[in-house]
Amino acid sequence: MRALVTIQRVRGIQAIPGSDFLEAAHIMGWTCVVKKGEFQEGDLGVYFEVDSFLPLDPRYEFLRNSSYRENEDNGKGFRIRTARMRGQLSQGLFLPLAQFPELSDAAEGDDVTGKLGVKKWYIPETSGAGGTIIGERPFGIPASDEIRIQSALELLDELRGKPYYITTKMDGTSGIVYFIDGKIGCCSRNKEIKDEAEALYWSPVYRYGLKEKLAAYGKNIVLTGEICGPGIQKNKLRLSSREWYVFDVKDWDSGGYVPYDRALEICASLGVPFVPLEERGEAFAYTLEELLEKARGKYPSGLDKEGIVVRDVRSPKAVSFKVLNNDALLKEKD
Repeated sequence: MRALVTIQRVRGIQAIPGSDFLEAAHIMGWTCVVKKGEFQEGDLGVYFEVDSFLPLDPRYEFLRNSSYRENEDNGKGFRIRTARMRGQLSQGLFLPLAQFPELSDAAEGDDVTGKLGVKKWYIPETSGAGGTIIGERPFGIPASDEIRIQSALELLDELRGKPYYITTKMDGTSGIVYFIDGKIGCCSRNKEIKDEAEALYWSPVYRYGLKEKLAAYGKNIVLTGEICGPGIQKNKLRLSSREWYVFDVKDWDSGGYVPYDRALEICASLGVPFVPLEERGEAFAYTLEELLEKARGKYPSGLDKEGIVVRDVRSPKAVSFKVLNNDALLKEKD
C-alpha cells in the first residue's frame, strides 16, 4: 500500500505575502499552506499526500466545502488535491500531531495511512466498458503507482551521476497484460478482467493482436501500460481510438524488470508502443525545481500533459519516480 499519510517534520516556514492568517510550511519536498503560528520549524505533524481520500471524521470537517466527494468508486470522504491559496501553491494537508491521540507513539517517517483509514483517491472512469471482474489481480503481478519525487527526495541523490531516461506520463488508465505458462490475461490496477473483446482492459490484446504475438514470443512476461483514448479520463491526447503505451516490462521467471533498451526491443517485436521518450542522458544532475519545470508542457493535442517519469536506464525500478505538472493539477475539478 502506498504511504499516503506519514509523520513528517517541518523543514521551514515561509510567510505568504498579503496573508495575516496563513503561511507556507515545507515538508519533505512539498509546500503546504497552514494556519499562521500553528507550526514552528522542527515540529512534527501528520502529512496527507495529494490524492489521499480521508474518511468522514469531525477533524476533517473544515474541508467539506472544498474537498467533500461522494461516488460509487470511492465512497464518501474528503479528497486532498493541489490548490492555490493566497497565490501560494499548496500540495497536501499538514495537521498537528496533537490532533491525533491514536498516533501518540508514532515517530518521524512512520506510515499511518491504515491507522487513519485513508485510501487513495481514484478518478472514476468515464467509460463504462471496463469489463467483467473475475477476481483480484493475480498474486505477483504488480500494480503501478509511481512515487512523487517530493515524497522521496533521496531518490535524486540515488540517481545523481547515473544514466537516466525521462518519459512522458500519459493520461489514461493503467492496463496490465500478462502471458504466464501459456495463459494470457488482463487486469485493471487491482482486478482481473474477463476476456471480452469489448472490454476496455482487453483492448490492448485485441488492438495489437497480442494473443498470437505473445504465444509466438513464448516467454513468461508482464506488460504494464497506460490505456488512452475516447471515454478514458478526459482523453487529453485527443486520440480517435484506444492506444496502449507500455512503461513496464517484467520478466516473470526472473522476477525483475528488464532494462530500458531491452524493453524497447520487446515492445517493438510485439508491435506495441512504448511511452514517449523526452530525454536520455549519461549522468543525471537535475534539481527538484528543474524537474518541476521540465514536467510542465503540453501533449501534441495542446492540452496540459500529466507530467514526466524519471528512471535509471539500466534498472528502471531501482530508481523510479514521477514529477507531475502543477499546471494540470491546479485545473483538476473531479
